Amino acid sequence: MSEISRDLHTELMVINMGPSHPVTHGTVKFLATLEGETIVDLDVEIGYLHRGFEKMCENSTWQQVIPYTDRLNYVSPLINNTGYALAVEKLLGIDVPERCKYLRVIACELSRLADHLTNVAAAGLELGAFTAFLYFVEARELVWDLIEALCGARVTVNYVRIGGLKNDLPERFDEKVKHVFKEVRRLWKDVDKLLTKNRIFIDRVRGVGAISGEEAIAYGFTGPCLRACGVPYDVRKAQPYLVYDRMDFEVPIGETGDNYDKYLVRMEEMQQSMRIVEQALAQMPDGPINVRLPHVRMEPKEKIYTRIDSLIYHFKTVIEGIKPPPGEVYQAVEGGNGELGFYLVSDGSGKPVKCRVRPPCFALTAAMPRLVKGRLLADIVPTFDMINMIGGECDR
Repeated sequence: MSEISRDLHTELMVINMGPSHPVTHGTVKFLATLEGETIVDLDVEIGYLHRGFEKMCENSTWQQVIPYTDRLNYVSPLINNTGYALAVEKLLGIDVPERCKYLRVIACELSRLADHLTNVAAAGLELGAFTAFLYFVEARELVWDLIEALCGARVTVNYVRIGGLKNDLPERFDEKVKHVFKEVRRLWKDVDKLLTKNRIFIDRVRGVGAISGEEAIAYGFTGPCLRACGVPYDVRKAQPYLVYDRMDFEVPIGETGDNYDKYLVRMEEMQQSMRIVEQALAQMPDGPINVRLPHVRMEPKEKIYTRIDSLIYHFKTVIEGIKPPPGEVYQAVEGGNGELGFYLVSDGSGKPVKCRVRPPCFALTAAMPRLVKGRLLADIVPTFDMINMIGGECDR
């Protein structure tokens, strides 16, 4: 307590912020101890969505888990689908066709683009940048149009399957991508002009929420928040999966780890995601999108209706589920806000014994007290925005 405070006989004030606060996502509550407007201490309660993701998975067949992964991070569900499918395929010891790998890369990068657009738009809105919000929401709608063309849905996409995909690219998809990316790049430039050198925006985010690379690693940071600290860790480069090792893209990094650097990293990553999608479309070979293993990937309907062996495989796969050999695996992918990992255990039955998800934002949320102590009450909002906490995956 400061000398002035002692003379005035003031006391520290404890206030609740959330869980019904507009920026706390409906479940999170901050218990802030304040001296005036300065944060002396902060306690974070992530609350409950009462989803029980892991227990739901353990009571479902391996294929029935796919829709649940959609809901982990509703802003980039295609990455969640892909991470889970890759983990099960690792357990099965199978490899999907080349065309499927390129399609999954496209799906993941469109999701990352939508995720970053949402994050920057929402962060700008909550700091008063309403125009920037409108521009990026428009860009996100265009990206979601592409996702809808690919999957038939915009949010609960349920696109990736164990051993393949739900469907191939729609006709003239590459032309739609060219048109959408042209508009997204135009809107990106508009937002860049509005925010990147805006004095008010810079004053609200520069130097706020800063953390060193060593501390960030100790907290378990990954994704844009870690790269903003100058640590160039990206799962796509460090542990390449699908065909990311054939893509030419850069991993942008910051210097101080503050909220401004996190913003800049995300802005550059949007450009890199569009580069990756364009390369994947150009390199993608023809061929099947599903493995030819009827006990893993369901046969086409025409075969099920006309061949008895296909009908038997279909029946056993739906009723009993696929049966990976006993064992355990961990598979990580680069999610929109960091490393998204699935740890799976099989006992050889049609359901997972254990399905544990490693959500990127759980470790980031745990560091909130470290990021805002000594700062002003108003700094909680931009700091919480920039860690991009998603309740669905953070719920324990």
